[in-house]
Amino acid sequence: MSVRLEETTDWPALYAIYAAAFGQLAEADLVRRMQDDEDLILSVTAYTDEPAGHIAYSRMSLHEAPSIKACVLAPLAVSPAFQKQGIGAALVRHSLTRLTEDRYDLVVVLGEPQYYGRFGFDPKLAEKLKTPYDGPYLQALALSDHGKDAHGPVSYARAFAELN
Repeated sequence: MSVRLEETTDWPALYAIYAAAFGQLAEADLVRRMQDDEDLILSVTAYTDEPAGHIAYSRMSLHEAPSIKACVLAPLAVSPAFQKQGIGAALVRHSLTRLTEDRYDLVVVLGEPQYYGRFGFDPKLAEKLKTPYDGPYLQALALSDHGKDAHGPVSYARAFAELN
């Protein structure tokens, strides 16, 4: 398996991955809208002999801590034929390394705590944030000491507000 930045030619396969993984295209449409709005900061595809998974990150603004460079992990999808093979974990690890290299301080995700907890995501850190998604599934990961200071209201990419 290889992991690389998403390319425009990946999109037909990525739509198929999202449709198969979620039973709908809302997540794929979210990524496209973020890309169109220039809010997508990282988009990575996993390949075996074919595209097997995808992960996307978008901008996030912290109103009370604007110097903290923050982003949102959403969505992550692995084709059902390739699930339970470590592809999702490889996408998360690879992308978190890139974000650290790009000097991001904080990543926020809305997802299963047991899954994302193994990468260091913590609901307690997210409790200091005010988001439209507050609750037990909202988690945050500080990629730097500065990220541990994140608090207050946040703004997600506009595409999230357009979700039904």
